Amino acid sequence: MRHTKKLLLLALLVSPLAQASSEAAWQQNDNNRLQSCLKASGLKSVKVVGKPIQYDDRIGIDALLLEGRYPQKHMKNQVGRELCLYQRQSGKAFVSEADQLRAVK
Repeated sequence: MRHTKKLLLLALLVSPLAQASSEAAWQQNDNNRLQSCLKASGLKSVKVVGKPIQYDDRIGIDALLLEGRYPQKHMKNQVGRELCLYQRQSGKAFVSEADQLRAVK
C-alpha cells in the first residue's frame, strides 16, 4: 500500500498540470480580438456579425465576421462583409473581403 501511495504521489508531481485560464484572461482575449479586428478592417461603421469561432490552441486562431460599409466613393456606401482571422499568440488580425458569406439569423 505504501508503495502504491508513493507511486501515485510521484506521478502527480511529474505529470504536467493543466491550468485553466481565468475569466479575466478570457475577457482580455475577447477585447484584444475585437479591437484588433475592428482596427484591421477597411470598412466604416464596422461591427461584429454573429459569434466568434474559436479554434483550439493547436491552431490558435479565432474568426470573426465583420459587417460595415465600403468607404470607397465608387462603392456608394454599399454594405460589405469581411472575415477577420485573429492570431491569439501574436495578437495580430488579418481581414479579407467576405461578401459571399451571410449571417444566419
